[in-house]
Amino acid sequence: MDGLRRRVILVTDGDHVAQKVMETVAREIGGRCISLSAGNPTPLRGNQIVELIKMAPHDPVIVMFDDNGDFGKGRGERAIEYVVRHPDVEVIGAIAVASNTRWVKGATVAYSIDNQGQIVPEAVDKDGYADPDLAHHIYGDTVDILNTLHVPNLIGIGDIGKMQGRDSLQKGCPITKKAVQWILERSGPHGTGHGKAAPHLGPT
Repeated sequence: MDGLRRRVILVTDGDHVAQKVMETVAREIGGRCISLSAGNPTPLRGNQIVELIKMAPHDPVIVMFDDNGDFGKGRGERAIEYVVRHPDVEVIGAIAVASNTRWVKGATVAYSIDNQGQIVPEAVDKDGYADPDLAHHIYGDTVDILNTLHVPNLIGIGDIGKMQGRDSLQKGCPITKKAVQWILERSGPHGTGHGKAAPHLGPT
């Protein structure tokens, strides 16, 4: 079974701009993007997303999640939880997207990619500026659950496709692409192989 697990990258943003960027990046790296996972909030349940992941012709599969600012555990985070814990899925990394959302715990990241495309050992804000005062915390809409689930290869980033135009589609979305490449480089050809198996939440 382990050899059949699909290698997945989570992205905590699902607006229209993020969708176009992730579709573009997926094509460039030879992966697949689950376009139907885009939306504010996430329009699909976790079991529906897993079925789409399993239908993708090859890895890596990029999936978007968005809570649309809902307080507490929103639809995006519930879907992340289901996907991460599914036995047919191997999450090899996640892109934690910063936003101006209030009342969130945030996610602790060891690294982020700033709006200059540099890997930095701290968190960044929505515009992609590194800020030591953030204390390694990415504050975003759908990121709180990532540390709880022990998602590997977690990297922070500013607002996908934006960051004052530095990550635009017209420029080839270089910052988001580099974040995806960072995850792929760290995960190796067969995923991380690390972490404890999490219990399955129920049938698909």
